[in-house]
Amino acid sequence: MYPWIRLVTHFRSASRQPKIRWQDTHVSHTICWPWDLDPWNELNNGRALTFFDLGRIGWTARMDVMETMKANKWGMAVAGSTVRYRRRVQMFHRLELRTRIAGWDDKFFYYEQAAYKSDGECAFHAVLRAAMTSRQGLVPPGKLVAALDRGIEQPALPEWIQQWSKAEDMRPWPPMSDTPKGDNLAAA
Repeated sequence: MYPWIRLVTHFRSASRQPKIRWQDTHVSHTICWPWDLDPWNELNNGRALTFFDLGRIGWTARMDVMETMKANKWGMAVAGSTVRYRRRVQMFHRLELRTRIAGWDDKFFYYEQAAYKSDGECAFHAVLRAAMTSRQGLVPPGKLVAALDRGIEQPALPEWIQQWSKAEDMRPWPPMSDTPKGDNLAAA
């Protein structure tokens, strides 16, 4: 189940914090509760991605991006992600979530996010590309940047993010389209 109470709490908390600049990092905190665990008593990998949702919501609240998106009837959808899990997160562990925009290209915004444990070690890290959407389709990121009207200059995307994005674009779609349809076990 999606943690709606956490979402509202994170959004309200971020809305009360000072505004940030485009290149700044938003920091928020959360705790791994029993309902966040998988069968091995560790943070569920899907919930880790949900924690990053909360971080991006906080970032947008502090940038006033939400108001601009609402005014233009734009939405945002994750179009791809890559995650590295490096340290165990167990029940009642506290996490500091760090969210920043790494940059954008002609289609996507790229977010870099990390979750740090209270001992200072990074538990997991993600890069996501997100597409801004409207009823007409994708909205180029430059339109949001221009609508914010803050003299924001487009940063150069780090080379490793560019390479990941190129690799994402090379993935076949639809996936496993060469797999025969139907029940292959029935023929055996």
